[in-house]
Amino acid sequence: MGTGKCVLYSRVSTEKDTQELSLTRQQEELSKLAQTLGFSVAESFTDKHSGYELDREGLLELLDYVREETVEAVLIQDETRLGRGNARVAVLHLFAKTNTSVFTNHDSGPLELNEMDSMLLEILAIVEEYQRKLHNAKIRRGMKRAVEAGYRPERNLRNQGNSEGRERIETPVHEIVSLRDKGLTFEEITSVLKGLGHNVSKATVHRRYQEYIAGQEV
Repeated sequence: MGTGKCVLYSRVSTEKDTQELSLTRQQEELSKLAQTLGFSVAESFTDKHSGYELDREGLLELLDYVREETVEAVLIQDETRLGRGNARVAVLHLFAKTNTSVFTNHDSGPLELNEMDSMLLEILAIVEEYQRKLHNAKIRRGMKRAVEAGYRPERNLRNQGNSEGRERIETPVHEIVSLRDKGLTFEEITSVLKGLGHNVSKATVHRRYQEYIAGQEV
């Protein structure tokens, strides 16, 4: 069925010695499943932690791995190994974003989602898409107002087009002050800076501006 790489994920709920055998058994069975499905195992991750929480070292490493590497599938014993309750749905959503399939030993193939899970994942995808559209709309609105007020980013930002992005690390205080003087709100200023590649929050923008004003008063 598979022709690419897969990763294995096993989990037990506690660190008791009796659970160690279960963890080993899961790994062995998943290795056999990978062979049956035609996958090559690239990596294996394990956890000894409750499935209701997302703060699991093995799971976090797994999520990092599938984001950075080309992985076709994640193999698990059953769907509860990923998590329980909302945690499980959140993990499935993250896998969907990286186009990573989930195969279970329980199903002997692709994870079979129930109707509720399928509906929740569809809703999450829709909400995330609209959040992205809203974010981009805010950036465009902030930039439009800045330009209308006479702001010219291509003249003021030295790092515009800097592929290395070294100067983008520091928050451009002079740009914040300039935009504020043109009447833009802190939210609009934040949108403009994000549109230019500066990953800053509104709180940071406000703090830098206040620090500048305080320095001027001194």
